[in-house]
Amino acid sequence: MNLPNALQVLHEELAIPSDYASVCGLPIVEEPAELASIGFDIEGRERFLAADSAPKWRALCAAAAAQNLCLQVVSAYRSIDYQADLFRNKLRRGLRIEDVLCVNAAPGFSEHHSGRALDLTTPGYEALSQGFETSPAFAWLTEHAKDFGFVMSYPRDNPWGIDYEPWHWCARADSAG
Repeated sequence: MNLPNALQVLHEELAIPSDYASVCGLPIVEEPAELASIGFDIEGRERFLAADSAPKWRALCAAAAAQNLCLQVVSAYRSIDYQADLFRNKLRRGLRIEDVLCVNAAPGFSEHHSGRALDLTTPGYEALSQGFETSPAFAWLTEHAKDFGFVMSYPRDNPWGIDYEPWHWCARADSAG
């Protein structure tokens, strides 16, 4: 796959292997034309989703709340530049690019760029931890998220080489939600 020039330059800067796209099998992800606020994350930062995904999130969150479950946003829309900064910060801390690519899709390939992906947690569980899978919120998501058009993107042994992420859920573009 030939990357757009700006993405290729960015990947070279970050030392992402030139065969990344063909090896991981993830598609290049377009950023949305319109974003909508979904409120604040666990750190008090305003977060956004694509305008067509925000109502799906609100409905999912309200249904969980009706079952006395609190879904909290850790991360939502991330631009390609934001994703690149995540990589830069991890590389500066001494992580190897191979290790970073196991926990983050390369800039241009993250579902977060689409404005449809959310990283979630719930009170009493560490954010971005596989321990989330033991929470009642995760059990509820596993059973009900599909009813709102959401799927867990990175199950165990997924074909993209991303570590298991029980907290990462994405609204399917083709779902009515």
